[in-house]
Amino acid sequence: MQRLRERLAACIRRREKAMGLFMTSGFPDPESTLAILREMDRGGADFIELGMPFSDPLAEGLPIQRSSERALQGGVRMKDTFNTAAAFCAESNTPLLLMGYANPIRQYGISAFCRDARAAGIEGLILADVPLEEHLPFASEAAAADLASVLLIAPNTPNDRIREIDKAATGFVYAVSITGLTGSGLGAIQQVEAYLKRARDMVREHPLLAGFGIRTHEDAVRLSRHTDGFIVGSALIEKVETLWNDGSKPAKTHLEEIRRFVRALKNGDEDA
Repeated sequence: MQRLRERLAACIRRREKAMGLFMTSGFPDPESTLAILREMDRGGADFIELGMPFSDPLAEGLPIQRSSERALQGGVRMKDTFNTAAAFCAESNTPLLLMGYANPIRQYGISAFCRDARAAGIEGLILADVPLEEHLPFASEAAAADLASVLLIAPNTPNDRIREIDKAATGFVYAVSITGLTGSGLGAIQQVEAYLKRARDMVREHPLLAGFGIRTHEDAVRLSRHTDGFIVGSALIEKVETLWNDGSKPAKTHLEEIRRFVRALKNGDEDA
């Protein structure tokens, strides 16, 4: 988990907001994921979340649901995700985390999963359906494998619980900006900002990053005003889906557009 900690700390020292990006393993097809991860990296990602395809992704809106379904239909399994991770980590120092749900990890075996994730070069885990009270079996095995545990908070999380989550995390605290699904709109932005400001006052031991609902550079700037960075998933998934469904352009052009899209998220200028 050292690379993740160092990358986030470096962003904080530079007073630069860290940008995390999500992409589903095996999406839009098993052959394209690695090339897309490379372009996300070249576009300026400070860390990347590789989604583990799952048939029942409870926290996800339609874009990520579709990406997971498409990956599973393409035959992607956990070993394929590890292989993609290993290929990416072999050529990049950008921290790569796995994001997903508890059931596939339990089926794999928590200890074996953490061991194989670390062997692939993974830096940490984000499990969207594991609350604080149930995270210990995952966290202990993750710690033994030197994997960071990223824990989530939401707008309805009480202050005392936010403090507990901050103490229990070993990577960063993921502030879910809305109570809905990924890909949903931000809604009343003033309320979101008030929640993030409150979370900033509670989270003292780890970096705080905001995710869910961020679609543009302007969203990222506004939601990271009180945090150390932001995370984008659904908007990037939708971009990939649109490009790969357009058969009029070569794959190289699609990849260039992904890189420009990522740069625009961070810099506000696709030509930056």
